[in-house]
Amino acid sequence: MKLSALALVASEKIAGYLLRPRPEDDKSAFLARAGYTLENPEQLRHDIQTQLLPLDAEFLEFSEYGPKYAIRGPLRGPNSQELEVVTIWMIEDASQQTKFITLYPARR
Repeated sequence: MKLSALALVASEKIAGYLLRPRPEDDKSAFLARAGYTLENPEQLRHDIQTQLLPLDAEFLEFSEYGPKYAIRGPLRGPNSQELEVVTIWMIEDASQQTKFITLYPARR
């Protein structure tokens, strides 16, 4: 299944969470390998929307706020390095808006 091309990828989720170094569950070092940093958060947001969102989504589970889906695939960064990632999305019951939840490295 394809998710809506109008899915919301919140800037705060990118700059405030994924690209910000954290003591636990840090994703910034992983994303930096492909050239994503706090200097270019909009690039990551754009690449998630254009490279991953068009791929097929797989249903994961129903949450209290709506169904969750995973999109797995390659993410080619600004330095041309490719990362295999999993992105998690939710279709919010209240608004029917598709929202980006998180991204993490795919297990090989």
